[in-house]
Amino acid sequence: MDFKNVEEQIIQKYKDDENLMIRLFVQWCVNHKLNPQALYQKAYPEQRENPALKEVMENDDGFEELHIDNETMLDVLQMFGNDDLAFVVADEIQNFKV
Repeated sequence: MDFKNVEEQIIQKYKDDENLMIRLFVQWCVNHKLNPQALYQKAYPEQRENPALKEVMENDDGFEELHIDNETMLDVLQMFGNDDLAFVVADEIQNFKV
């Protein structure tokens, strides 16, 4: 296996993991009756619509039964460097407790 092939596999693995993170975020939002796009926009107001988020929302293939707990959601977002989104999610979690 050459370096280029390994590099391509690493990039594909990251993209797959990132897609899973987005799917978990969308499902967490669905679980709490929140709009994923609105939360994302709140976290990243300078960005336009996120195409990967839009694609996951349009192609939801049945995460309906899956419950993602709040701590896991925060951990996953932070693991991918989505700290701004994690702060917005944490604010929403605080609103649940009020």
